[in-house]
Amino acid sequence: MTQRMAGWIRRIAFVMVLAAGIPQVHAEAGPHVPLLWKVSDADSAIYLLGSFHLLRASDYPLSADTEVAFDDSDRVLFELSPEEMNSPSLPLQMMRSARRSGDGDLRDDLGPELWARLEAYAAGNGLPLAHLALFDPWFVGMSVTLLEMARQGLDPASGLDRHFMHKAAQAGKPALGLELASEQFAMLSGMGKQEQRQMLDEALDLAENGSEQTARLHAAWRAGDADTLWNDMALSMRHDYPALYRQINVERNDAWLPRLEQELARSDGNTLVVVGALHLLGEDGVVEKLRARGFAVERICSACAVHE
Repeated sequence: MTQRMAGWIRRIAFVMVLAAGIPQVHAEAGPHVPLLWKVSDADSAIYLLGSFHLLRASDYPLSADTEVAFDDSDRVLFELSPEEMNSPSLPLQMMRSARRSGDGDLRDDLGPELWARLEAYAAGNGLPLAHLALFDPWFVGMSVTLLEMARQGLDPASGLDRHFMHKAAQAGKPALGLELASEQFAMLSGMGKQEQRQMLDEALDLAENGSEQTARLHAAWRAGDADTLWNDMALSMRHDYPALYRQINVERNDAWLPRLEQELARSDGNTLVVVGALHLLGEDGVVEKLRARGFAVERICSACAVHE
């Protein structure tokens, strides 16, 4: 591997760790309305905040509701801990997980039609396809998505997770992870070839046709419109890619539930939980799963009450 290639792949891998979420195009003029729920038992609460992992600086300031939730919490949970997110070894760990092994090559995995689409995209966008061909399809799909996000001016440094990681560090609040990076990478690498092809297919669809769709989804996120996000994003993914949806969303939600219940069992303070918005939505989301387990659940949305 040349030094130039290694540097390019490391940059891609580092940002990809932050990029699981909905790509957005334009910041909206209206105020931010959070996707924020409070889940309570008799003596404690957790706040569930739906995140976009890459944002623009113009997506700030956030709603005052989110700042109140942060102030009312004595610690913060993310999908990955800040310690892992900031580890210099994380990009290399991701590349090791994504590196191809076994027989065949990427062209064999993708088949002629999807390979031709990837070739056309790579040629038109300066992607070093020969370099990417050293990795599994899920990595290639995320790379395509990343390049489209960068084109739209999105910055991981402005993401909601980074915002609250920084605030937690400043306030001296513990910040922990719901899962390990190794678990995320094992989940992605362990997906079947069909699900990995679907990740790439969806990434190319968004790159070719998705500017209007992503702008609409971003507007829905800024407006706190959970119904639109569920109907336009989650349900379509669940219908078109059921196995992929189950692996990246439902199975992870279910794995997080015992940890969230542990937080609710604490009697020494509240917890803010910042995760990708998809994980909170609909009957598959952790909000409804916790409600079904008997916890009190309320949407925290001052702006929503104003418009009711």
